[in-house]
Amino acid sequence: MNIGLLQTDDVLPETDIHDILRNDRRRNVIKCLQDRGREVSLRDLAEHIAEIETNESPPPSNIRDSVYVSLHQTHLPKLDDAGIVDYDSDRKTILLRKSARQVDLYMEVVTRYGVTWATYYRAIGTISLLSIVLASTDTPLISTVDPLLWASFFLVVIAVSTLYQFWSRRWLYLQQLL
Repeated sequence: MNIGLLQTDDVLPETDIHDILRNDRRRNVIKCLQDRGREVSLRDLAEHIAEIETNESPPPSNIRDSVYVSLHQTHLPKLDDAGIVDYDSDRKTILLRKSARQVDLYMEVVTRYGVTWATYYRAIGTISLLSIVLASTDTPLISTVDPLLWASFFLVVIAVSTLYQFWSRRWLYLQQLL
């Protein structure tokens, strides 16, 4: 695959995005950089990804070294060529580019608890609908609260959740404005 360097107004083709996201390590690189919101050293990035892959902290040194080498030789140059990150191979530092937003749109956004936001919102919607229906059908305990109050309560829960989701990813959105 031949991915050229993106200019600021270039659009990365969808097939290239899928190729980039097909690899767990590349997805983890993007997630880590999004979470940190700043320049990261290759050593810190390799340590973090090795922890994810092994579920051990600190990860075994042979795994950390393997991750380090694969990031340096394969994954970071590919992400740099695609215009997703700035990888300075001399200084061994990585910074997420503004154009990473194109790739972010294709990544499933996951909460800290391992549940996707889509699953979370689907669950809230289902629970709210069930609560409103049960309150409308004189179900004991639930029908003591007016269905309109149930609906209002769940609208507030969805609004607060949405604000939290945007707040937790604020640096990425702010970076797009700059």
